[in-house]
Amino acid sequence: MEISNADYKRLADRLAPRSNTPVNCGKAFAVGGSICVLGQALKHLYLSLGTGEDPAALLCSVSLIFLSALLTGLGLYDNVAKHGGAGTLVPITGFANAVAAPAIEFKTEGWVTGMAVKMFTIAGPVIVYGTLSAVLYGVIYWAFR
Repeated sequence: MEISNADYKRLADRLAPRSNTPVNCGKAFAVGGSICVLGQALKHLYLSLGTGEDPAALLCSVSLIFLSALLTGLGLYDNVAKHGGAGTLVPITGFANAVAAPAIEFKTEGWVTGMAVKMFTIAGPVIVYGTLSAVLYGVIYWAFR
């Protein structure tokens, strides 16, 4: 059976699930904002415990990474992401999830060929291009300062 590209596009458009963009954006904003509010609350908590500004920021980041990995391991982060969409991609929690999820999924294949290899399948390109962009930014900053 032959089908033209135009017919295929019409069929795919008709069968594709519809997305309510304003609602999805609102959910992403609420979830991402909540993660950021949690981070700010953690930072204030650490500051109130007597740490300095830099240690409080470090402890906040470590806490968010730990909570993200924990929720991923318990299978709860996916539920939040299902409703929060892009809001769960707040950089530090999304990155922790991107590292922890494949590690958990492939741990049955062994420590080296499973967990260690697959851990950076998603996060690897982020690290590579993040590092590359940081180097380019540094060169540009150095050249024009």
